[in-house]
Amino acid sequence: MTTEDVIAVTSGSPPAGEQRIRPGTVRRILSFGRPYRLSAGLLLAATTLNAGITVAVPLLFRLLIDDGIVARDVPVVARISLAVAGLAVLSSLLGFAEAWYSARISQGLIQDLRTRVFDHVQRQPLGFFARVQTGALVSRLNTDVVGAQQALASLLSTVVPAALTVVLVLATMLYLSWTITLAALAALPLFVLPGRVVGGRLQRLMRAHMQVNAEMGALMNERFDMGGALLAKLYGRPGAEARMFAGLAARGRDLGALTSVYGKVLLLSVTLLSSLATAMVYGLGGGLVVHGAFRIGTLVALATLLTRLLGPINQLSGAQASVLIVLVSYDRLFELLDLEPLVAEKPGAVALPSGGTAPEVEFEGVSFRYPDAADISLASLESIAVPERSDTTWTLRDLSFRVPGGTLTALVGPSGGGKTTITHLVPRLYDAVNGTVRVGGHDVRDLTLESLRETVGVVTQDAYLFHDTIRGNLAYARPDACEEDLVDACRAAQIWDLIASLPNGLDTVVGDRGYRLSGGEKQRVAMARLLLKAPPVVILDEATAHLDSDSEAALQRALDGALAGRTSLVIAHRLSTVREADQILVVDGGRVRERGTHRELLARDGLYAELYRTQFADQATTGTLRPPARRRRHHESR
Repeated sequence: MTTEDVIAVTSGSPPAGEQRIRPGTVRRILSFGRPYRLSAGLLLAATTLNAGITVAVPLLFRLLIDDGIVARDVPVVARISLAVAGLAVLSSLLGFAEAWYSARISQGLIQDLRTRVFDHVQRQPLGFFARVQTGALVSRLNTDVVGAQQALASLLSTVVPAALTVVLVLATMLYLSWTITLAALAALPLFVLPGRVVGGRLQRLMRAHMQVNAEMGALMNERFDMGGALLAKLYGRPGAEARMFAGLAARGRDLGALTSVYGKVLLLSVTLLSSLATAMVYGLGGGLVVHGAFRIGTLVALATLLTRLLGPINQLSGAQASVLIVLVSYDRLFELLDLEPLVAEKPGAVALPSGGTAPEVEFEGVSFRYPDAADISLASLESIAVPERSDTTWTLRDLSFRVPGGTLTALVGPSGGGKTTITHLVPRLYDAVNGTVRVGGHDVRDLTLESLRETVGVVTQDAYLFHDTIRGNLAYARPDACEEDLVDACRAAQIWDLIASLPNGLDTVVGDRGYRLSGGEKQRVAMARLLLKAPPVVILDEATAHLDSDSEAALQRALDGALAGRTSLVIAHRLSTVREADQILVVDGGRVRERGTHRELLARDGLYAELYRTQFADQATTGTLRPPARRRRHHESR
């Protein structure tokens, strides 16, 4: 199988293996080094001194042989020997300084880049995370960053010293014998040729190898997740999973082997040329010594200098792999940084005023469709990235409604009607394509994201918990909460009795995604987290879906008081839970088909009445999400 075949099979599609380094990558890498200019200056100083020592030692050998050994001058031999020893000690100290500053610069650059990429990824819209593979994204931040750091450290510690050494050695060799130096220079293009021939293929191989590593990371991330592991066991697919991973590992093996072979070809070719060049210098220089053109000490110095020259050249040739790793790794990270978030805070955004009465929420002429993949994701972060047509389907169409401050509005209707999308637009998980979403009379696009997220609290149908303690998951909503606040929130969410019965109480670790808790328990912990945050605007997306009848009834009673004075937007599939809402919006096909109270909508005998009759054909009733007492009296007076 050829190199191109391996790359093609590995990438699965042209982008992974065929991409080239984008113009400007080197300039962008250098821009990250501005904070480390002082360290870079000290590194350059140490490197320059060490390169000078590299040249000085062969010259001392020349004096040692010609003026000491040949002249039988013992004091000269002793002095020069001591000088060589002193320079060796100084070279070791300078080498330590080079290692220190190169590591400081490379680690600092990577830390800055990793932090910036992490922050940038967090600012991506929800659709980004819905498309990319988590494992591929984590691999981009881990494998690529570590590879770039190691390669960059290698470059700083080898390339700069090698380049300086080559310049100084060549200058010294020209001074000693321009004839031999020119003969050596004539062979230098041969040292560059292997890198030119192999370099392009080596770059493509390394990019494809990184992509395979990312795919293996993505597979492990999904299959080692609690949900993925459970699915594999329930469907009896461990063998198939192992074969899938073995296939990826085999492709990684083939790419790794090819990369190693090409790297070895570079090393062997340079080593062969080095030996041939050394033989040429001794042959040509030996003849000149025999004819008295110069002394034997000069020949030894030239041969030593050539050795000192070929070593750095070998390093420069071998560093090509490090250069390619750095460029490819940084290019992949810059590719991620260049993906601009669709939801961004505009310059001059204002903070939503806190305190006072609960703000109203208003939708005015809002239309929305989900963005295309090219606008929110990268094909290299999706293991299955197929060309997609632009999505012209409107999820919401010219939607207008108003939720007065401190009232409860319920969203009901068939699945896929756009209810969850409505709740996503309030905290700006997405932005409306047309129209305006307002909170407290302010267009949400004019508000700071921090103030908007502090104002709006959300509990989704599938509550997510970090692999942390219950305390840590609750404190995520309000880090400064005291023990009493945590307990009160748990009591209000009807979960405290369970937590108190656990051996470690609030310090119980809930496991990956909270899998050590039942669905209803996770939901109540998420509800306690919301109550601890105490936002003036509350969004519940079928938040009681996982609760049994008794737990749901208890939580409904808790919410009766918790939602008092807050603006609430509630999605409900069980219509019994929203019969007492201030207003009910029936959403279907991205539009509000009906609106009114429970009684008004039943009297209208439309879609809501049809849904209600379908659910309660057997006259069964369940608990209700009841508004605060002042609102119940208002409804009962009608």
